[in-house]
Amino acid sequence: MKAAYFEQHGGPEVIKYGDRPDPVAGPGDILVDIAASTVNGADWRVREGSYAQMKLPHIMGRDFSGTVAALGEGVTDFKVGDAVFGVLPAGQEGTYAEKVAVKAAVIAKKPPSLSDVDAAALALTGLTAISAIEDSLKLKGGETILITGGAGGVASFGIQLAKHIGARVVTNTSAANMDYVRGLGADQVLDYNKEDFAKLGQVFDAVFDTVGGETAQKSFSVAKPGGRAAFIASGPQAPKSPRDDVASLRPAATRARAPLERIVALHAAGAVKPPQVKLYKLSQAADAHRVSEGRHFRGKLVFQMK
Repeated sequence: MKAAYFEQHGGPEVIKYGDRPDPVAGPGDILVDIAASTVNGADWRVREGSYAQMKLPHIMGRDFSGTVAALGEGVTDFKVGDAVFGVLPAGQEGTYAEKVAVKAAVIAKKPPSLSDVDAAALALTGLTAISAIEDSLKLKGGETILITGGAGGVASFGIQLAKHIGARVVTNTSAANMDYVRGLGADQVLDYNKEDFAKLGQVFDAVFDTVGGETAQKSFSVAKPGGRAAFIASGPQAPKSPRDDVASLRPAATRARAPLERIVALHAAGAVKPPQVKLYKLSQAADAHRVSEGRHFRGKLVFQMK
């Protein structure tokens, strides 16, 4: 199979495109012919070596859509030819490739209403947003939430999910993306180059930070007493809260079939639409990483295999 991979850590230039051994479906696995996969914010950090060291050469990538090509022993809930989508279990990567073997239990069937590109674009973004907003923050209708970095894939899903729940949503983004996030349903949009959300005061029941760094630290300052803040861009642990009256949470983004089916249901109900995507060939993985590292793009970067 063709794959994008690296044999040493470094910049985007270390990514190679070429042949790698085909994976094999073990017991409980399905083998998937991948139609689309995406670039996630963690991928370039994996490439740089910021996370735990892995066996080299290494194929990156966590989410995908495609077609079942083979069944491992004991798999009865899928058949060859089924359209599927999902996210690899924590600790497994390998979707920058034409094929992947994955545990069948964590994968869901893709409905005809979702294209392969859109299903891949919604998979990990949706799992993460659902985990943060519904499971960790437990957002309720009538509450007010700040979602930082509104034009990103996870934040885009989060804005729509929060509005579906019935919350008031405030977000920040660049001037070029303000109309885009308004179209997702955001009630108030701040241009982060001109407006500092920290000046809004302690007005938010919940904060969902998708940016990290200084933005994460400022997030604590705008939560109401008794509020809660969730973080996905500050490493594996949530940053320590400087306030005793604000909870700091790190969503787990559990890989499971149920939240994937929740994504399908939200899309079918018209509550969530896929993010805007920029398409790449797998051979253009290095270019996609350069854009991802810049962190000033809209929606999701997607590899279309054919």
